[in-house]
Amino acid sequence: MPKYYEDKEEDSRACAGIREDFKACLLQHDCVVKEGKMPSECLKEGHCKALQTSFFECKRSMLDARSRFRGRKGY
Repeated sequence: MPKYYEDKEEDSRACAGIREDFKACLLQHDCVVKEGKMPSECLKEGHCKALQTSFFECKRSMLDARSRFRGRKGY
C-alpha cells in the first residue's frame, strides 16, 4: 500500500503510488544502504522485483487501448 504523509504534495502523475513505493523499496534496501551500491545495480541483482513488475504493468496499461474501459492497473 502507498505511504501517505500529511505535509507532502500530492503527485497526480500516473502510477504515483507504485512509483513512490518502488523508490522507497530501493532506497531503503540493504544493497543501497549498507553496501553503498547504486539503485540501478541493485535492480540488476533482482531486488524489489515485485514492485518493479507492478510499476511496469501500470506504465504499460497507460498505452493499452483497452485500459480506457478497464482503468489503469496499480494504485
